[in-house]
Amino acid sequence: MKKNQSNAPIFEAVLEHAKKRMVSFHTPGHKNGRSIDKKLLDFTGKKVYYLDVTVFPEVDSLHDPTSCIKQAQELMAKAYRVEHSFFLVNGSSVGNEAMFLSACKPGDSVILSRNIHKSVLGGIILAGIWPIWIQPRIDQNLDIILDAEPDQIAETIRKFPEAKAVFLTSPTYNGVTSDLLEIANICHENNKLLLVDEAHGPHLRFHRDFPISAVEAGADMVVQSIHKILSAMSQGSVLHVNSDSIDINRVKKVVSMLQTTSPNYFTLSTIDLARRQAVLHGERLLGQVIQAAEYGRKRINRLKNFSCFTRKDIRSRGYDLDVTKLTVNVTKTGLTGLKIEDLLNEEYNIQVDCADIFNLIAIMGIGSTRADVDRLINALEDIDKKYHGEQKNWNLNLPSLTTEMVLIPRDVFLSREYKRVSLSKSVGHISAQVLTPYPPGIPILIPGERITQEICDYLLELSQKDIRISGQENDALKTIKVVK
Repeated sequence: MKKNQSNAPIFEAVLEHAKKRMVSFHTPGHKNGRSIDKKLLDFTGKKVYYLDVTVFPEVDSLHDPTSCIKQAQELMAKAYRVEHSFFLVNGSSVGNEAMFLSACKPGDSVILSRNIHKSVLGGIILAGIWPIWIQPRIDQNLDIILDAEPDQIAETIRKFPEAKAVFLTSPTYNGVTSDLLEIANICHENNKLLLVDEAHGPHLRFHRDFPISAVEAGADMVVQSIHKILSAMSQGSVLHVNSDSIDINRVKKVVSMLQTTSPNYFTLSTIDLARRQAVLHGERLLGQVIQAAEYGRKRINRLKNFSCFTRKDIRSRGYDLDVTKLTVNVTKTGLTGLKIEDLLNEEYNIQVDCADIFNLIAIMGIGSTRADVDRLINALEDIDKKYHGEQKNWNLNLPSLTTEMVLIPRDVFLSREYKRVSLSKSVGHISAQVLTPYPPGIPILIPGERITQEICDYLLELSQKDIRISGQENDALKTIKVVK
């Protein structure tokens, strides 16, 4: 297989075209970089703009591929050992939406945990799906949220046999993976499709020491962000289809409908090259990243006020861990993760992927080095000595989110029949908006669900804290939108 995988059809076609220095009478308007702002041009150089072309026969069409893009997608499918792969230039967000629109009809129901990316709710709304929510599991010792366990999924399928599919997020932001083999078996024994948001796991297939990938576990559809861990440019993702139960012609139509008609060929080229690199050199390169990550984890766990959970910790809880994600717990510092994120950025020129009150998440990728890890640990050591706050720790918790869905989310989203009520008087009303506090970073209110006393009390408590609540339409969360 590796002999064929040494080719990179899109990159080779685009590069061959660029070398010709063609006179451009097509989009884009910068004309091979000629009109790019001088400061930008001085920084990037001019050659890269010759790779920014538009759709014509020489470089193929993403919406009707017949040559180099078709060949590259076939190579991607072979690399992941799936039936079909589709390149995405709008990120994995569009892949999540495509999975729902491809696998489900309006009115179908899908079982899923509330621990989802915002694009999943977009897919639910676009496809007209009834969500059946599973309560996420909270680990208050590690201060993280875990996705659904196999027994939760099996029980929910028994309660809702009409469900069309199960949707999972694995790995999570923290690198925690679910028991995908067991979940896939449960789904397929009950004739349910398994859809997986594996945006943070495109590399799992390419090293023996990683947890099993969703594509290897037998998921029917999987979306991966090639740009997150492998070496594609931002927004470069892939949707894999590996099931006879999925209408592949419908998938093609849906993916085409959702994506731009002006794809960035530089991004497409890097998806192609990232696949080649992962197949030919992934075991070696990712092995180095694993070693650097484990070295960093050990050093972090020697610090006085920082800690980083291990693969053993996660396996003891029934999950597995991609060790290239470093979740750094900061609660002993008396500072929030958000404050330490700012310190790292402003004083040490280090940017982590995200932070909350409890943790920092440092994501390593195929380009990460041990020197990068040393920079991070040395900075944390310095912060450990210089700074200590008085932040009062509070427990990570959730209200019950297995709520009554009264109306389908799409109908509420499209309706203008709503009103505002005081949050304190919202119990019993039907939500007409999404509210996502950070933390916990998952939607506490969804359009179409009945607002319970527990959710109301939870939001009232959060509204008194200095945290961000995405979706609130005023500076303070005093009122919320509900269905009239």
